[in-house]
Amino acid sequence: MLFLRWLKGRRTRIEGKLPLPAAPQNPERDLTDLTSRLEWFQSQLSQCFDAKFEELLVDGNIRCALIYISGLINENQLQEHILIPLQTEASGLSAAGLLNEISETKLIPVSRIETTGNWQQALQSLFDGTIVILIGNEPEAVMIPLKSTDKRSIEAAQDENVIRGPKEAFIEDLATNITMVRRRIKHPALKLEQQHIGMYSNTSVVICYIEGICEQKLVDEVKTRMSRIDIDAIFDGGFIEEFIEDQPFSPFPQVQYTERPDTFSAALLEGRVGIMVDGSPMPIIVPVTLFMLLQSAEDYYQRFIAATWIRWIRYLFLLISFLMPSVYIAVTTFHPEMLPPNLLLTVAAAREDVPFPAIVEAALMEITFEALREAGLRIPKPIGQTVSIIGALVIGQAAVQAGIVSAPMVIVVSVTGVASFIIPHFDLGLAFRLLRFPVMILAASFGLYGVIVSVILIYIHLAGLRSFGTPYLLPVAPINYKGWKDTLIRAPLWIMKQRPLLYGTSNANRMIYRKRPQIPDDEGD
Repeated sequence: MLFLRWLKGRRTRIEGKLPLPAAPQNPERDLTDLTSRLEWFQSQLSQCFDAKFEELLVDGNIRCALIYISGLINENQLQEHILIPLQTEASGLSAAGLLNEISETKLIPVSRIETTGNWQQALQSLFDGTIVILIGNEPEAVMIPLKSTDKRSIEAAQDENVIRGPKEAFIEDLATNITMVRRRIKHPALKLEQQHIGMYSNTSVVICYIEGICEQKLVDEVKTRMSRIDIDAIFDGGFIEEFIEDQPFSPFPQVQYTERPDTFSAALLEGRVGIMVDGSPMPIIVPVTLFMLLQSAEDYYQRFIAATWIRWIRYLFLLISFLMPSVYIAVTTFHPEMLPPNLLLTVAAAREDVPFPAIVEAALMEITFEALREAGLRIPKPIGQTVSIIGALVIGQAAVQAGIVSAPMVIVVSVTGVASFIIPHFDLGLAFRLLRFPVMILAASFGLYGVIVSVILIYIHLAGLRSFGTPYLLPVAPINYKGWKDTLIRAPLWIMKQRPLLYGTSNANRMIYRKRPQIPDDEGD
């Protein structure tokens, strides 16, 4: 009986028979005078204590009403720029004349004033920090944006910090984030198109691209995917990511997010599209490849020789963080003959009193390390790092002394954990951390054959993965030798004359020099 009730309720939800929130009343009905309009706004904002309705007489005979949401507007500017001019400077005007004076910004000293006869639009504008003024029986309302400027100050990047290069990071204010990008790309080709997503949140989302570098077909594809989003609210770019990625069930991220304005601007100059969400300090960038997620902003601020060396170190430790526990399990379980005799004796002596096989040891240590990592992130910063470090030392030492795990396994898991922090993009590192466990199971079941098969399967998946039409392994698969200048190495900037080969990039050339500029010789030489 309970199952039948559950099934009936599920069918009802699927068929759309559940009652939906009541639609707003028709704002055009009989709203011909100030009293009826004010009553309609009050009915729409009933039980909202922060909705303010103020009535006043202008010039002693024009009845007006001000409607706003306290906390969303700057009340000092309301007093200085609106109330005082209305009370002191509006004289000898009719209601129509007052509306005309305000709409032409002759009476109220603000930069932008709009009028509308759509009362639903006026209602919605209140939640964007706008003041709505109703003037007598005039058919239009005045909308004056006076959004409060309270916001977090611009700070240094926390997750993508660099030694050399810009330090500032995006914040939660959309206008400030756009300004930081405009300061870096001072060209009219930088286009910003705004959308609103979310039935209740009505979140502002801005699509950024550079006309002439990014093809319109990529922009249209981004718009098409975003237009299909039908959800109550959007609070972060992560909401949008799940709706627009090509293969949502893949563990690998198919969009890039960043907190750095310079990284975001550089991506736009490569012909990619950026998506900014109001209230989020992490815009997202599409399309993206695996090798882009392995690049750091500092790669382009250091000398190319040092940047290339660091990039090789990053690739090496990516393989270590992904395969080291699995290879250790496979070798100690199935292929001990691969170890030198002295090392084999040392490992065997260390594991002599351990009651568990290598896969159980590795699973216990890996899960414990993941728990300590999450604890370090969630605990307040003053004590988070201390707790995670002390916890790892105490737990590892106690586990070895108790004979639960061997000392070599603690070393392997520790090196693996440290190596995983080298991956610049958190979501990419998380993907490899998740895949590490099934690879360990295959290693414990089939030895190195299981490791090789798992690597091949992951490579096949990556080779078939796309990000907005761009192959995920480009420029390695398919091969594009020109793109290798910024993949396995970081070539000098004066050699990288072309942009990355991505879907939607229309202008491949990024510089006009055919050779490196030389310092001119002295005249006497």
